[in-house]
Amino acid sequence: MKLNKKIFFRIHSWIGIKLSILFFIVCFSGTLATLSHEMDWLFNPAIRVTPSEEHVEKNIIVKNIKQAYPEGTLEFWTGASAPYLCDIVYLKTKERRWYLFVNPYTGEVQGKTALTFQRFFRDLHYFLFIPFQIGHFTVLIFGFLLFISLGTALLFYKKWYRKLFELKLGKGKVVLFRSIHRLVGVWSVPFTILFSITGIWYFLERTNTASISEIANTSTPKLETPIDTTHFKNLAYTINYTKAVHIAKSHIPNLSVKDILPPLNVNTPIYLTGISDIPLVRNRANRVYIHPITYEVIKVQKAKESNTITWLNDIADPLHFGYWGGLITKIIWFFAGLGISGLVLTGIWISLKRKVKSEKQKKVQRMGTWKYVNWTVCAVMISFMYYFLIARYNVSIAVIICITFFIITLALFTWYIFDYKIKHIVHKELAGSI
Repeated sequence: MKLNKKIFFRIHSWIGIKLSILFFIVCFSGTLATLSHEMDWLFNPAIRVTPSEEHVEKNIIVKNIKQAYPEGTLEFWTGASAPYLCDIVYLKTKERRWYLFVNPYTGEVQGKTALTFQRFFRDLHYFLFIPFQIGHFTVLIFGFLLFISLGTALLFYKKWYRKLFELKLGKGKVVLFRSIHRLVGVWSVPFTILFSITGIWYFLERTNTASISEIANTSTPKLETPIDTTHFKNLAYTINYTKAVHIAKSHIPNLSVKDILPPLNVNTPIYLTGISDIPLVRNRANRVYIHPITYEVIKVQKAKESNTITWLNDIADPLHFGYWGGLITKIIWFFAGLGISGLVLTGIWISLKRKVKSEKQKKVQRMGTWKYVNWTVCAVMISFMYYFLIARYNVSIAVIICITFFIITLALFTWYIFDYKIKHIVHKELAGSI
């Protein structure tokens, strides 16, 4: 049976054009998220460290934090994702939550911020700042749409695998952009498959399809309350973290502890995660739960003993964001993301130019309904983004102004390229053909 390639082209175009703005935001935010830690390093000197062979004891770091913030509450401790970065400790004070930059080699508290680049772009890509699970599923649906877009493109593009180096020059801007669109698309095939498959996996995990979430995410064990709890005020500051790390390492060979979740109260354990000699998996593949009073090991999860579902779940993040191989793979993933984001932009440009030219020739103007859908979702996203920035992160006025300036600049640039410039080019083409 002969395939009707026009149908596949229409499906491909519908996804890329009707959902273009949202598609670009999802792809581009994920692209920026791959190097968000490096953005923190670039723009915030307080997070930078000089690597050393020896790490300071965890207790020394906690002591320094306690001296600086005696009334603060340690909420989470995430180990540095690269040797040139600080550990980040989430600290809750009466005023707000802070991200403290602590030097893992000296124990010094080097600075703090209300929001990091990593947190901003991860939240944007994760749920578009839209709460109530709506944002999560809006993003996750694009895993399916990206896969369909790729599949339909390969079905209507003849012998695409032979055109890895085909770029048409000197035949006009439309032909050039169409050629770039196809060339980048062909080179992006492996990454498009990877990003779409991991995106679909996230959807299956969030919906707990086939009990994936229950199997892959072990529950936190409950503890019995000690007899005397009156002297355990601000429990997180009383924990012997050096001892807890040593115990965790003794139960998982070659473990390097990365993240620590202090106990909220005496009924919850100390939760430690990290990397071992099992490649590709995220920190949470190795878990150790320790009693906050007796330091008894309550539960251990080893990456090398994980079942298939848990292993697949633990490799999804490293593969999706490209941090499994350090800075080199993150840079490769960044440019792959730029390529896919560029596919959305070149597809929009080609389609809009064709549409504007057609409308000019017919002297009619049509406004697509989906245009308003895209902009409405963007307006909702931006509104919630400001709400989260102010209510959750308590960012400064300076940060609000910078983000607002960036949004306005991006909006004006978008209007100039995809509205004013296209109409100007079409007007010149039509005038020259008279």
